[in-house]
Amino acid sequence: MTGASEHDGGRVRRTRLPNGLRVVTEAMPELRSVAVGFWAGTGSRDEPDPLAGASHFLEHLLFKGTEDRSAQEIAEAVEAVGGEMNAFTTKEYTAYYVRILDESVDLALDILSDVVWAPAFRPDEVDCERQVILEEIRMHEDTPDDLVHSLFAEALFPGQTVGREVLGQRDAIIAMTRDEIAGFHAHHYRTQNLVVAAAGNVDHDRMVESVAARCTGTEGHREPRPEAQIRPARAVRVLHRPTEQAHLVLGMPGLSRSDPDRWALSVLNHVVGGGMSSRLFQEVREKRGLAYSVYSYRSALSDSGTFAVYAGTAPERAPEVLSIIDAELDRLCADRCLSPAELERAKGHFKGQMALGLESSSARMERIGRSEVTSGEIQSVDDMVAAIDAVTPDDVARVIDRVLAAGPRVLAAVGPLDEDSLALSVSASGSEAPSAA
Repeated sequence: MTGASEHDGGRVRRTRLPNGLRVVTEAMPELRSVAVGFWAGTGSRDEPDPLAGASHFLEHLLFKGTEDRSAQEIAEAVEAVGGEMNAFTTKEYTAYYVRILDESVDLALDILSDVVWAPAFRPDEVDCERQVILEEIRMHEDTPDDLVHSLFAEALFPGQTVGREVLGQRDAIIAMTRDEIAGFHAHHYRTQNLVVAAAGNVDHDRMVESVAARCTGTEGHREPRPEAQIRPARAVRVLHRPTEQAHLVLGMPGLSRSDPDRWALSVLNHVVGGGMSSRLFQEVREKRGLAYSVYSYRSALSDSGTFAVYAGTAPERAPEVLSIIDAELDRLCADRCLSPAELERAKGHFKGQMALGLESSSARMERIGRSEVTSGEIQSVDDMVAAIDAVTPDDVARVIDRVLAAGPRVLAAVGPLDEDSLALSVSASGSEAPSAA
C-alpha cells in the first residue's frame, strides 16, 4: 500500500499518501452503494476580495467538463449507471461527490479525479456559468428567509471574509476572469488541501491504490486563514423589503467546531428552539400563534461560530416576537439551567437524529470527509454518543455563560420594518443601542 495508514478499530480507515493527499473510508459491506467525495479545504472565507465567490464559481465549473469529457458526457456517464452527482460550497470547504453502485466505483473515481485535477475552464463555459451564478444570487436575494441569515453573518463579522455570502459578490463574479479562476484552482486544489472520502461497500486498500493511480494534483498546502473577529458595528441591521412577513434572526457568537463545550451547546440548542418540543416553538407558535417557522441553530467554524434564533412573522408582530425570544434567552441566562426532563429529552433527540441521519452511504461519506478536511480527526459515532451522554447540568450552565450571556446579541431583519418599531432590549453585554443599517 502507498502511504501511511491508520485504523480506528472500527469501520473507518485513513491513509495519507506520500504527496499529502488523504484517503478516508468507512466500510458498509451490507450496502450495494458507494458514495465518493473529493473535499477541498478551501471555502468563501479563503478568497481575496477581488475573487469573492471564486470557490462557489469553481463548484459550478468543475462539472462543466475536462479536456476529455464535456459536461453532458459526465452527466450521461453517471446517470447511465443510476448514479447521482452534486457539489456544494461552504465558508471553509468545497465538496464534489458521486453516489453510485459499488460495481461502478471506478467510474466515479475516474470522473471525480478528472474534474478535480484537470478541469478545462473553457471560456464559453465560464461565461455561461457566470450567468447561472448571477441568477443564483438574484434568487437568494429574492428569498428573504435565506437572505436574513446572510445579513446576520455580515452584521456579526463586518468587513471580514467569514461574514461574506458564500455565493459571492455580484461585482466580483462579473469581473472575474477565466485565468483568475484557473489560478485560484491551481493555488488551492493541491494534494495537502484535498481529502478523498468514500463510504459504502468499499475496500480501503483498493480505494487508496485507485486514488493514487489517478492523482495528478500539485503538492502544496493552503495558507493559514485570518482569524475571525467578533466586532459588530451595530446591534440591529434592517434590510427593507416589501415582503408579507418580517424575517428575523437574533443571534450571537457561538463556539468553534472543536470546542469541548460544543456538545453542551447542541443540547441547549434543542431546548431553546431545536424541535417541536422546544421552548420557543411552544411559546411563539403553539401558544401564541405568532409564527409558522421559529427555530434556533448553531453553526461552527474552525475558530468561531454562531448561535441564533430565526422567526418569520407579520411585520406588526415583529416587536412582540423579538421580545419573547429575548426574554427567553434572558431567562436562561438568569436561571443557568435546564429542567432534568429537558436535558434528557434533548440528549435523546440528538442521539436519535444522529443515528437516523447516518443510515446512508452519502451521510457516512459526508461525516468522515467533513471531519477529515476540517480537523484531521474523525470521532467515532460511539464517542459522539458518549459525549452527549456525558453533558451535565454544570456543562449547560457554563455554555449559557459562555454563549448566551457573553454577547453581543445582534439582530438582522428583512421586511417592511421600521427600525423604531424594533425597540428591542438587546441585553447581552457589549451590545449597542438598536440603530438602522
